[in-house]
Amino acid sequence: MHPADLKTISRAVCFDQGRLSIEDIVAIAEGSASVTLSQAPEFRATISRGADFLDRLLKEDGTIYGVTTGYGDSCTVSVPADLVAELPHRLYTYHGCGLGEYFSPAQTRAILAARLASLSKGYSGVSVDLLEQIVRLLDKGLLPLIPSEGSVGASGDLTPLSYLAAVLCGEREVWRAGTRVPAAQALAEAGIAPLRLRPKEGLAIMNGTAVMTALACMAFTRAEYLTRLCTRITAMASFALDGNAHHFDETLFSVKPHRGQQRVAAWLRSDLLRNPPPRNGKRLQDRYSIRCAPHVIGVLADALPWLRESIENELNSANDNPIIDPDGERVLHGGHFYGGHIAFAMDGMKNAVANLADLMDRQMALLVDSRYSNGLPSNLSGMQGPRAAISHGLKALQISSSAWTAEALKQTMPASVFSRSTECHNQDKVSMGTIAARDCLRVLELTEQVAAALLISVHQGVALRRRLAPAVAPEASLLAMAEALNADVSLIEEDRRLDPELRVLLDRMRARTWKLYE
Repeated sequence: MHPADLKTISRAVCFDQGRLSIEDIVAIAEGSASVTLSQAPEFRATISRGADFLDRLLKEDGTIYGVTTGYGDSCTVSVPADLVAELPHRLYTYHGCGLGEYFSPAQTRAILAARLASLSKGYSGVSVDLLEQIVRLLDKGLLPLIPSEGSVGASGDLTPLSYLAAVLCGEREVWRAGTRVPAAQALAEAGIAPLRLRPKEGLAIMNGTAVMTALACMAFTRAEYLTRLCTRITAMASFALDGNAHHFDETLFSVKPHRGQQRVAAWLRSDLLRNPPPRNGKRLQDRYSIRCAPHVIGVLADALPWLRESIENELNSANDNPIIDPDGERVLHGGHFYGGHIAFAMDGMKNAVANLADLMDRQMALLVDSRYSNGLPSNLSGMQGPRAAISHGLKALQISSSAWTAEALKQTMPASVFSRSTECHNQDKVSMGTIAARDCLRVLELTEQVAAALLISVHQGVALRRRLAPAVAPEASLLAMAEALNADVSLIEEDRRLDPELRVLLDRMRARTWKLYE
């Protein structure tokens, strides 16, 4: 996202020890919210107590993992006192081995916000200066270039978060207004002094689940919107196919009490004829991709509440190691960097989302096939007269939709079961949470592409159905959706390329332009 594409800032998200929501992180990512660090004296005192306790422990020659010892399997290696200050800088240096595409600016803002959220809980032993430095990066639009590949999701997102740690100290590179700039130069020109990390701060920045959690927040918002959009597309497909609105009857769904599924059925009822006439000899039961649409979409709708709970619990956790208890003055060694909950959530989400792609692809197959579309022209071609013989309508679009669907389905293998023993068998069971989150975002992207194809298809189908039956008008909500689509997609009569329109629809979708249900 280029700075010119950022939304207007409408609110500030304050980071303290309070609970943050998925929407807070997404608003920061999309640029509609700014970031502030609490000025409350009690909050700042809590943060300082952890760092001060570590300072006292060091003066007393205490042994602290990652502070006076090496990292991971090297925890048995004692670090000489005169090298302790250098150790956190070594940590981010040797983890500078990420590859793959860089995270987008929006994803990077979400990553910084997620790490700030965890460190603000007051159990990481970091200084207020470190928290303020992250806020400065966000405020000035200096976004670390973070490669997306190289994390196994325990001991946290070490490699990608090393790029944040390095930039805080004036090393590596940042995106600034869409341009790649050395971090040292960007910080100097913004009037920001590079940090010199305190003993545990390198570990605190890197040894956590911020990357996978940030991606999960963004995935959740897209999946939630797709649930609604897929429902609206189904309603338009049902109308275009002259389907049976009785399939979504309230009494029918009262006997199967999945709340999300019932909600989807209610949305479909609101979009279709409130009192549909008898079938009068028409096919009594529509094919499954229409009749069972609430049952397919409802799986994701019912999963969203527990997905939210898992993601937001991770977002609002202190998830590095060791945990510093400033009040009890204890150093607690554990494994909170393990991203198993996010891994499971992302594996589950991508499965449910891929099923939406498959559902929509099957709906499109019905729409373009004159054997099953109840009188619609083959391939939904809008051309009439002699030129209809050379007009192919949406034939190729259906092929592309099938390709995107197949690729989405192929991505549903759960990443979380592919744990690999790493780092001299110290990290011998890892979460693969970041890979799962990246996979989920790819499935979302492909499913959105299928949805864009279906939007063109149902827009065309509704128009052609109304041409066949002018006296039958859609409900107001479907008419409003058709009119909104008219701004970007005109009726396809003469064959034309469709990729420009598909890209516009994807932009509208990802900006959540259409207001869908209450």
